[in-house]
Amino acid sequence: MGNPDDQKYYINFSSVRGGEIVEELGQTILLSDESTCQLFTGHIGCGKSTELLRLKEELEEQSFHVVYFESSQDLDMADVDISDILLAIARQVSESLEDVGIKLKPGYFSSLFGEISNFLQTPIDFSLGAELSLGIAKVTAQTKESPKLRNQLRDYLEPRTSNILKSINDELLAPANEKLKQRGKEGLVVIVDNLDKVDNTAKPWGRRQPEYLFIDRGEQLSRLRCHVVYTIPLALMFSPEYGKLQSSLGSAKVLPMVPVQARQGNNFEVGIELLRQLVLTRAFPDLPHPERLNRVTEVFDSIETLDRLCCVSGGHVRNLLRLLHECIPKERPPLSRICLEGVIKQRCNELTLGIKDEDWELLRQVRQIKKVRGEEGYQSLLRSLFVFEYRDADGSWFDINPVLAEAKEFKS
Repeated sequence: MGNPDDQKYYINFSSVRGGEIVEELGQTILLSDESTCQLFTGHIGCGKSTELLRLKEELEEQSFHVVYFESSQDLDMADVDISDILLAIARQVSESLEDVGIKLKPGYFSSLFGEISNFLQTPIDFSLGAELSLGIAKVTAQTKESPKLRNQLRDYLEPRTSNILKSINDELLAPANEKLKQRGKEGLVVIVDNLDKVDNTAKPWGRRQPEYLFIDRGEQLSRLRCHVVYTIPLALMFSPEYGKLQSSLGSAKVLPMVPVQARQGNNFEVGIELLRQLVLTRAFPDLPHPERLNRVTEVFDSIETLDRLCCVSGGHVRNLLRLLHECIPKERPPLSRICLEGVIKQRCNELTLGIKDEDWELLRQVRQIKKVRGEEGYQSLLRSLFVFEYRDADGSWFDINPVLAEAKEFKS
């Protein structure tokens, strides 16, 4: 979003997604004199990262210093603990501040690294001139490839979590905000993306990882002394403990799919039109939209083939682009309806391989009543992208992935 050449590929779907969610996140930050903690979720691949990068750009225009990072680059998503998240935030913030000439060296971390060095029996140089980000990077590098060593380090850090959090607040975030404001900035914002991708595996004591991180330990994640936005797994929206999560971290804002059908089953033309733009802007990025439509037959054999692509995607942006990209090697444009139908059939076959007999009945229920009930329904349907969530004036509703409607189990 910060690159003018890339901005022309962006399509704003907020008018059909139930409101300006990014604007709500931004306004909460702009209107608050205190630190804020916000949650953002949605299906993987629906465009959350793109919207968060737009939020970053808009906040920077409002003179905030924004640290955006993808947590999956710092963390092993199959095995995450609260100390891992806190250290990742501390590293990314300190590195971003160092890039603009603000170097902070929390005294607590100096002594902690010395203790860790002795504990791991590995020298970690954190001399007077060393940066905090480098010290944390050295610690995590020692344990990233060794689950056993990582668990030993966590056992060591766990009783010190409160002190680590206090040091991050008092010796990093608070002085960072002060120095940024001295430079005319409004403050510090941290956007932690990809935490929605943490695996739904169980911890050794049986607690599922998402519930442990965001429900059991959510209160600690909310105590950072700066504005923070976390992505969280959509599964938590269906947890019976969602109320507990709300009490510690607040309500999550959901980015739904782009509707291609209304709740009643008729085509939703506004959503389809926006998805047409998503496709055609990639073919003709420098043309205004009316001119792109006039040249649609250079890309597809007819406008109906493009609409078929948009509709069968279910409004899932990554699915749409995946189907399109699978057509391109098979046939030079203009892409034919026959080619597209072959790709749809192949994708349908791939999806149905993972569907159990009992899931087909659940899918038929979703198609009929437009609802998903309970966490179990989520785990088997939404996480596998068998069912999509939409929003309209009456709230959220659900429907099956349109690719699955092509399966013989539905047609029969």
